[in-house]
Amino acid sequence: MNRRLICCLLWASSLPVLAQRAAPIVSPEIQDDRSVTFRIRAPKSQSVSLRGQWNKQPVEMTKSDDNVWSISVPQVPAGVWEYSFIVDGLTLIDPANPAQKPQRNPSASILHIPGSPPNVWDFQDVPHGTVHQHTYLSKALGKQRGAWVYTPPGYEADTTTKYPLLVLQHGSGDRHETWVTHGKANWILDNLIAAGKAKPMIVLMIDGHPLGMVPREMADKRGESLKAFKNELFQDALPLVEKLYRVSSDREQRAIAGLSMGGWQSLSTGMTNLDKFAWIGSFSGAVDENEIKPALDDAAGTNAKLKLLWIACGEKDFLLERNTQLVSTLKTHGVTHEWRLTPGDHSWPIWRDYLAEFAPKLFR
Repeated sequence: MNRRLICCLLWASSLPVLAQRAAPIVSPEIQDDRSVTFRIRAPKSQSVSLRGQWNKQPVEMTKSDDNVWSISVPQVPAGVWEYSFIVDGLTLIDPANPAQKPQRNPSASILHIPGSPPNVWDFQDVPHGTVHQHTYLSKALGKQRGAWVYTPPGYEADTTTKYPLLVLQHGSGDRHETWVTHGKANWILDNLIAAGKAKPMIVLMIDGHPLGMVPREMADKRGESLKAFKNELFQDALPLVEKLYRVSSDREQRAIAGLSMGGWQSLSTGMTNLDKFAWIGSFSGAVDENEIKPALDDAAGTNAKLKLLWIACGEKDFLLERNTQLVSTLKTHGVTHEWRLTPGDHSWPIWRDYLAEFAPKLFR
């Protein structure tokens, strides 16, 4: 047997192994009827289940002969959903899905099923803005930091107009990318602007963890983190945007809003810097009365400077009690505000809705 024939036989005998290695897993696989199949290869695992945000209850997956665990879920509702695999008790992202939710500790993948007609957070055939990524050395913190900036459709072509600015902050488990990658803030604004429902605006998103992730029970450390956040915002992030982008310097053209931790940061920062912000939004956030005491004590002055104080929370949100306490405090002191109690819990499906409702109110 010659050498060439031996090589051919060896190559042919390896085909099954090569085919097995080359066969990619498709997950998630979405059908036209919105049924979705999820898959993960886990040959040595004893149990694998799927936990999806659309129903929140883990469901067991089935293992096939090729060591792939799978499950098909019928008619998943349209939306942008988080999901994870639970493999022998360990929560994992879907390794076959590049769409991952940006988190401090990544544990969720993204399933996006567009609506028909499209939802405001779905990609639509309208003019689109641009999301810019920045890395900078923070003078306030003395370390490398990151920020994302959204510019509206037509910004690059129009070289003279100055735009209003919205500072938009994420929650405690997320990062500054999350409002775009998972929250679809850029598409929400694109669609609202195209429909004439929102003013074109620039949006700044910075990392809300200047000192790293701080547990809620560490009150002193959280106070330090809030102070560091404000220092970075005013000493680094806002000057960066003002230098590189055409943003208005008028306080009535400045807004700050956020969800959960970002709502707390927005309330504390905005209410104590009314010379810089005229519009404030809190989505499932909360703030202690003592943090905004000057604004409460001078309600007349606060009301004269505020264009909008917008507070929203879901009926099943674990921060509902703190929100209702805040609203009661504002009423007692006579601070003008808008309060939105809605269905929903402490999750991204409700926060996308809040941004879609809040953005059209700005800069009018």
